[in-house]
Amino acid sequence: MMMQDVWTQLGPTIAAIMFTWTMYQNYFPHELRGHIRRYTDKIVSYFYPYMHIIFHEYDTDGWFERSKAYVAIERYLSKNSCTQAKRLKANVVKDGQSLVLTMDDHEEITDEYKGEKVWWISSQQLANKQTISLWKEDDKRYFKLKFHRKNRELITNSYLKYVLDEGKAIAVRERQRKLYTNNKGESGGYRYRGWRIWSQVVFEHPSTFDTLAMDPNKKQEIMDDLQTFSKSKDYYAKIGKAWKRGYLLYGPPGTGKSSMIAAMANFLEYDIYDLELTAVKDNTELRRLLIDTTSKSIIVIEDIDCSLDLTGQREEKKKKKDEEDKEKDEKDAIVEKMKKGEAKEKSEVTLSGLLNFIDGLWSAIGGERLIVFTTNYVEKLDPALIRRGRMDKHIVLSYCCFESFKVLARNYLDVESHDHFPEIRRLMGETNMTPADIAENLMPKSSKENADTCLKRLIKVLEIAKEEAKLKAKEEEEERAKAKKEKEEKEEKKKELAADAEEAKDTDGVNKNEKSESNGTKKNGDVSKD
Repeated sequence: MMMQDVWTQLGPTIAAIMFTWTMYQNYFPHELRGHIRRYTDKIVSYFYPYMHIIFHEYDTDGWFERSKAYVAIERYLSKNSCTQAKRLKANVVKDGQSLVLTMDDHEEITDEYKGEKVWWISSQQLANKQTISLWKEDDKRYFKLKFHRKNRELITNSYLKYVLDEGKAIAVRERQRKLYTNNKGESGGYRYRGWRIWSQVVFEHPSTFDTLAMDPNKKQEIMDDLQTFSKSKDYYAKIGKAWKRGYLLYGPPGTGKSSMIAAMANFLEYDIYDLELTAVKDNTELRRLLIDTTSKSIIVIEDIDCSLDLTGQREEKKKKKDEEDKEKDEKDAIVEKMKKGEAKEKSEVTLSGLLNFIDGLWSAIGGERLIVFTTNYVEKLDPALIRRGRMDKHIVLSYCCFESFKVLARNYLDVESHDHFPEIRRLMGETNMTPADIAENLMPKSSKENADTCLKRLIKVLEIAKEEAKLKAKEEEEERAKAKKEKEEKEEKKKELAADAEEAKDTDGVNKNEKSESNGTKKNGDVSKD
């Protein structure tokens, strides 16, 4: 009976409040409601001791990218969500082997920092479904941080930085490393949610420095250099340089340049951005690609000498091209212009744009990046592209040595030593073979083959390669001798022609003198006759 009396008394009050609110919504002008709301908030804030900070999921000026602050807070709160929140959201990370649980919408959890309590609320603002948009408009999610106003300085100056740093560290530890490649620039420079200029897959390359076939001392030197770089954030800031480092990997095909990049990424736990320059529209898009890369990453341009015309011989090529164009008829000139137009549509990236990408103002964005170039022909590259400061460390990946062979033998055959090793050492000192060729011959081709069989096959291949190298050297020597002989014959012939020309010149001079003397005698005779 008492409860019924309470509801009986509350009924008219609730009805009056609803009626008043309806009248307010329908008949009060928008300007007047704004003033009322402003003064009401002032009155409430005078008695309400808490403050709020809002963190929206999407930035308003970042091509609809998820806010980095929101993502960091989400990862930070995940450690408290499991024990406090009643409703959770699950995200899969680390190759599908683990889950990250975060609180669902309209959930609240508490956190404590230096003895002070704060509250985090996950909220959602429903989208206007009547709005017509070019892309799918999601509901707007945000985190609300509530704290006592007496702790304002503590929260804004210390706590928020702690939350963001801790969230980023958690994201790095638990992230799923990716291999990215750039999409062809057909968007005209515009992006919307759901479209990215980088495509991505899970990075699962198994190459490590332990499996890499190269000299152990050289390998250790590279590992020390990488580790020093990853811990040098303060040092780079001190000397006034962007926190990045360039590596140039060069050597014959099959010497392990791609495997080296994968080993570097696995050693540092970095992502890889495989940049295909021929798919980049122009320098502006190149900068946009750089902006979209993250820290703790390796930006790779493989076969840089083949990507675009960025070599040091560009002026010589231009002159040669002009001479060829002059010799062509009108039809060929039109065809050539059409070809140039097609090339222009494909890419307008210039050497200057690439240099600014590597070492310009934009290169300092993000920090902690490696930029790696690979090439088979380092002499073709422009000196400005590979100078120190852009490509800081030059690494030569050459033919397989015996120490590298032992690594391959351990990887492929599980042998540390063998009776055939001395013979292989001798043959490898007499001929050149790439690690890729060595590995192919060490790999068992059937279940019946064992280490002894594979090593014998390698010895046979090395002997064949040695004989082929001798024949090739002999042929080259014969070619050089033949060329030298032809050159000497040409020089001799040239000397003979020069001598003949000189003799002919002397004979012409004598004839002219005789003729002149004859004419003079005849003239004198005529004068005497007169």
